[in-house]
Amino acid sequence: MFSLVQLECFVAVAEELHFGAAAERLRITQPPLSRQIQLLERELGALLFNRTSRRVEMTAAGQSLLPSARRVLDLAAKMAVDVRRVASGAAGTLTVAYTAMAAQSALPLFIRRAAEDMPDVTLVLRELVTTDQMDQLVKGTVDLGLLRPLVARPGILTRQIMSERMVAAIPAHSHLAVPTGPISLLEFDHERLLMYSPTEARYFHDLLLRLFAASGSQPVVIQYASQVPALLALVQAGLGLTLVPESAQRFAPEGVVFRDLDSTSPTDRLNIVHLDVAWSEESANPVVAKAVEMLSRPETTEE
Repeated sequence: MFSLVQLECFVAVAEELHFGAAAERLRITQPPLSRQIQLLERELGALLFNRTSRRVEMTAAGQSLLPSARRVLDLAAKMAVDVRRVASGAAGTLTVAYTAMAAQSALPLFIRRAAEDMPDVTLVLRELVTTDQMDQLVKGTVDLGLLRPLVARPGILTRQIMSERMVAAIPAHSHLAVPTGPISLLEFDHERLLMYSPTEARYFHDLLLRLFAASGSQPVVIQYASQVPALLALVQAGLGLTLVPESAQRFAPEGVVFRDLDSTSPTDRLNIVHLDVAWSEESANPVVAKAVEMLSRPETTEE
């Protein structure tokens, strides 16, 4: 099979119609150039040039080969550029999993930054709860996860990228929705509580247990759900109250009132939720490192 070097030599001679000029263009001596042309002609079984002491002319076979040779060389050059871009993380595909709340906070900023800094990277987005994200990261079917901190998994690296506070989400017709200003967790005592799933939303489930235990409040759990939007829908229906990250106010349904939690309470030190980016330390995707750096950059006022 002929080589790219042979095609490059052929195109140079075909365009210069002079072996000396073609050799100078390729920065080689004339004998190796002539040798490459002979090898190509032998491989193809056709004479590509008519040579005399005064001139070089392409044969019909050479004229037929020239357009295809140019396309092959152009394709090879583009392929090399594409491979280098993928290897450097400037191009490729990145599969990003995210929680429903991350879709309202970290994800939009990341998508904007990726469009600006990695325009040739294709993002594949998948909404998954944190536990499912961890499973997919271990399997290698997800490159990055935007998730809540959980017990560490071997081989999975994490970095905190965001923190916020929890706020109370209350049905608009509730007596607790009328006052303005912060609300104490003690006011949840014996109220109907919409709770996070202990399996699919363990991070928030355990956080609420700690908050209410520390405050001495004992609300009555009447329903479990795994995602914040589902809990807000239940609040909207008037079934009870819950606590959600403050960023949930960005997509609040009608009929839901939000109140900050009392920051003067001793339990306030517990009122913080984190969002992490997670990835496999064995990931072979070169885009991952660049994406993690992008997610770790603080948000500026311009953004």
